[in-house]
Amino acid sequence: MNKPVNAEQVPPLVLAAVRGAADLQATDLVVLDVGDVLGITDWFLIASASNIRQVRRIAEQIEAAVKGAGGDGPLRIEGLEDARWILMDFGIFVVHVFHDDTRSFYDIERLWSDVPRIQFEADGQPTT
Repeated sequence: MNKPVNAEQVPPLVLAAVRGAADLQATDLVVLDVGDVLGITDWFLIASASNIRQVRRIAEQIEAAVKGAGGDGPLRIEGLEDARWILMDFGIFVVHVFHDDTRSFYDIERLWSDVPRIQFEADGQPTT
């Protein structure tokens, strides 16, 4: 079940990350509220791109956007070398930037299908 979450509930730094991803045409932007079921973070941002270079650039832009909004850089980053799935741990939220094929293969939204979520348009605005 895809429970909606209101965009006003999403922390400003997560929204900054969404905007950063949208600035570089990331696709299928989704924020999941995993705080009630996962003890290590509160939010996931999931984004996709159609090529490896764009996956890397989106991750870089997300980091810049979070820092530009007053946040710190990620505590750790995984997957930069092959850039098929880059994971960025910002503490209260974790960003997953996928190559389209890798996202389809792992389908992590299905794993978290029972948590509240919000979809975002290509321009970074929440869907209505």
